[in-house]
Amino acid sequence: MKKRGKGIGSIFYGTGYGNGFPDVSNACAELKADGKIYVYAGATEVGQGAKTALSQIAAEAAGVKLDKVVLVHEDTSKTPDSGTAAASRQTYNTGNGIRIACEQLKQEILSIAKEALGTNTTMGIKINNDMLEVKGLPDKKISLQELYIEAEKMGKTLRVDKAFVAHTMKMDDETGQGAPYWPYTFATYCVEVEVDTDTGKVDVLKAVCAQDVGRAVNPMLVEGQMEGGFAMGMSWALYEDLGLSNGKIKNDNFSKYIIPTSLDMPEIKNIIVEDPESTAPFGAKGIGEPVMIPAMPAILNAIYDAVGIRITKLPASQQEIVRLIQEKENQQ
Repeated sequence: MKKRGKGIGSIFYGTGYGNGFPDVSNACAELKADGKIYVYAGATEVGQGAKTALSQIAAEAAGVKLDKVVLVHEDTSKTPDSGTAAASRQTYNTGNGIRIACEQLKQEILSIAKEALGTNTTMGIKINNDMLEVKGLPDKKISLQELYIEAEKMGKTLRVDKAFVAHTMKMDDETGQGAPYWPYTFATYCVEVEVDTDTGKVDVLKAVCAQDVGRAVNPMLVEGQMEGGFAMGMSWALYEDLGLSNGKIKNDNFSKYIIPTSLDMPEIKNIIVEDPESTAPFGAKGIGEPVMIPAMPAILNAIYDAVGIRITKLPASQQEIVRLIQEKENQQ
């Protein structure tokens, strides 16, 4: 017999290392002779789209188009330490470091342009892709490449090094109270499952995922993370089992360590909730890990709704589901 159930899982998640642990992202922004903004950050790309999102943040902060930004990363001989690609911190922490550096570089670029263009203030100068123009006098302009040369003549290097330090405080050892993280991100996922009471097989049929992102720097990347995160959460809930016994892993290859395929994925509706965070780069929060977590309780709650059993150990294997169903029937 197959029975259907629905479940909801809600979470909140603190960004960064937390609990007072030093959490610093260093970044550098530099105008080079080719007229492009080079951004140096030790931010590792592990498939989350950091290269794209951080480049977009840099372009927005510097006031140039995306093709004028060159992101240099994952090279310790050239980049400052931006912290690990962990704790869902790169967009928020390193993004803030890059934003601060690029905003300061923009001001220095405008200051040089003021001298080169003969204006009495930087207020009337705007950056139009690779050109700096005087408002009201569109013919009075200088390219970023020419500006680089002017800066050299003045003996100035257009390079800015900045650091962003995240807000975190150690919790009280006695009470467990404190402000260990900032900011927090929130999510609520809803699923519908079908449980085969004879075999214990669970099929996730539909999912609706509402994810707080602060502000979506790149909505397509956000949706990709939401769907990838759901797949990982579903995998943890239903499939992945190391088979650890007496310190040995039994399921040590992918013929025994099961993960879902595209055919196991449900129909997913993504809801991106934008509520910009004032301390974040253009309002954006990190969502690397939060997108995975709510899938698990949502699926387990849906199994309970379908067949009335509580799963307290992951994964919810077919054998365990059948055992609990039979145990429940024997008690009735």
